[in-house]
Amino acid sequence: MPQPPACDFGTPAPDFTLPGTDGRSWSLADVSGEKGTLIMFICNHCPYVKGIIDRLITDAQTLQTAGIGVAAICANDAESHPADSFENMKAWAEQKAFPFPYLHDESQQVARAYGAVCTPNFFGYNAAGELQYRGRLDAFGKNAAPADAPRELVEAMMQVAATGKGPEEQVPSMGCSIKWRAA
Repeated sequence: MPQPPACDFGTPAPDFTLPGTDGRSWSLADVSGEKGTLIMFICNHCPYVKGIIDRLITDAQTLQTAGIGVAAICANDAESHPADSFENMKAWAEQKAFPFPYLHDESQQVARAYGAVCTPNFFGYNAAGELQYRGRLDAFGKNAAPADAPRELVEAMMQVAATGKGPEEQVPSMGCSIKWRAA
């Protein structure tokens, strides 16, 4: 199970333009928020993503209300993992009523530019587009979380929105590896 590296504070957010499940193309500028931006690498089939998706949707809405832009990207090879095809992405985004754009990185160039290694993988940026969070959603992983569980991602991104800086201590996300295309 791959684990992302520690947060490399200040790294600029790589630009992108990707097709969304809503039928339009989205760029980094389109998804960026006034107080920060959260780019999430997720997919349809991963049990870690499936286990957190409802909490993730709730947390994304909380962050959006606070002026933080949110977008999700699926970069998995849909040939080896058909559950992650663009059509299946559209169906899941609609079924779950994603409040954020769900983008398809078919070439996998965006995932490589960000250094994504797993699903879910979170990249939290301040208003200046500098990386400030590379941690996990919360301590519960794919398991159900109690209602009063600390919301690590939300708390970190609220700190980023308020101060421009993420927490010094961050616990890396854990999940399934990105399904890279054969070279």
